[in-house]
Amino acid sequence: MDFKELKIKDEIVKALVEMEIITPTEIQEKAIPEIKAGKDIVAISKTGSGKTFAFGVPLMEKITVGHGIQALIIVPVRELAEQVGKEIRKFSKYIRPNVTIIYGGVALGPQADNLRRADIVVSTPGRLLDHINRRNVNLTKVKTVVLDEADKMASMGFIEDVEEILREIPKERQVLLFGATISQEISMLKSKYMKNPMIVKSTEHVSESHLNQYYYDVQMKEKFSLLVHLIKKEQPKLAIVFCGTRKNTDSVCRNLQKQSVDAQVLHGGLSQNGRLRVLEGFHKGKPHILVATAVAARGLDIKNVTHIFNYDIPRNPEEYIHQIGRTARAGEHGKAISLLGDNDHQNFSNILRRYPVKVTKLPKEEFAFVYFESGRRNFEDNRGRGFEHGYSRDSRPQNRFKRRYNT
Repeated sequence: MDFKELKIKDEIVKALVEMEIITPTEIQEKAIPEIKAGKDIVAISKTGSGKTFAFGVPLMEKITVGHGIQALIIVPVRELAEQVGKEIRKFSKYIRPNVTIIYGGVALGPQADNLRRADIVVSTPGRLLDHINRRNVNLTKVKTVVLDEADKMASMGFIEDVEEILREIPKERQVLLFGATISQEISMLKSKYMKNPMIVKSTEHVSESHLNQYYYDVQMKEKFSLLVHLIKKEQPKLAIVFCGTRKNTDSVCRNLQKQSVDAQVLHGGLSQNGRLRVLEGFHKGKPHILVATAVAARGLDIKNVTHIFNYDIPRNPEEYIHQIGRTARAGEHGKAISLLGDNDHQNFSNILRRYPVKVTKLPKEEFAFVYFESGRRNFEDNRGRGFEHGYSRDSRPQNRFKRRYNT
């Protein structure tokens, strides 16, 4: 299934394709039709499952630009507010609603000005209440309320704030509640503020006790050589190599094939038929290595993926969680191995701050140098040997430092 089959507006589908998001995840496939039908839903889904698109995409079907605040998205923390707001802006760029992001720690005045022009508001509970109490915001036209990471809001003590906000919104509204679990507080919100809500669950899950995560420090010029070494050493049954851009995906796949590795590429540049052919083959183990962009692999439910290789480290922590979630599923064991060049450490550090997962640093191993032919220009080191060159979108030069991680 693709987003066209979910009968999404062409403008949104166009933006999603440009973002290389073609196939909906399980939670998107289940939730979007129910939300479009106007039903209240409780969606149980873990981080990294694509929930922002699950509620954000159908919201666009209901928005009339310039008619006041019609959708309100409440999130627990400012970082999530920024993330959700930016994602919605990306896939709604051809509709161009005014998306206003509100959180504490910044001046109220400019936020109040933005609220007067908003079509969609993404806000933390406390700051939104500040504006409500100051009469800076008009919520009389709100049609849809989203409570994102509602279980986290409950654990942080925000339920009373959320209730106060819900009392300010017209009773004829749609309420969408997203979380990883249903707590007692969530059950209370469901019974008190929702009308015959439908429970939507994502069965996609990672067996965390069965997932072993590792990383290597490696020089950029040796990264591809290490990848080839690990593939040949680990002998994965099925593996996905994640790269940050289409160009890097193509280059890595092409060079793996030159090393007699059975690999195929998966990214948004493929036709739908081409994508289906690759996925059907991968399901059957031919190829047994898939080189993919993270967004093109969203929602893939492929059994027996034993290894994930993060060749490029994503900026977005949720994207990392999604990537490693392609293995260790339904009780199976799996490995996620990240290759950290000098320019990947900042992104990796950000991931571990957001999600304190257990990850073990492995000592550098001896491996043969492998020539990497880039798509643009071949480089040689001072001994006349070729090496890879160029940074992906997600590994541009940042502060060049190495960091110790808790393991």
